Amino acid sequence: VQLQASGGGLVQAGGSLRLSCVASGRTFSTLRVGWFRQAPGKEREFVAGISWSDVRTYPTNSMKARFTISRDNGENTAYLQMNNLKSEDTAVYYCAGSASTSGGYDYWGQGTLVTVSS
Repeated sequence: VQLQASGGGLVQAGGSLRLSCVASGRTFSTLRVGWFRQAPGKEREFVAGISWSDVRTYPTNSMKARFTISRDNGENTAYLQMNNLKSEDTAVYYCAGSASTSGGYDYWGQGTLVTVSS
């Protein structure tokens, strides 16, 4: 499975971005997809996840309030809509996929950089 993340860029605090993750090499509808991020000097953290049955998970209420994960199986694409961005959201964002219904992720995209200016 190949995953290609895109949509990052420079945005002012309070702005929005939508990240995309295009998958190839496997039936996308059977993949569980997650978004992660890694800021400079910090560990990678989970941002959002979506199951093949469209169940969505977020690690915190704050993340859930500002970020929305979705998927379009017809386009083999998962999205991460990010609103009200803050400087602390600056990071490289990665999408990941797994054929299993829980646990870790087996496939990783190359990452897309999001920079939020204050």
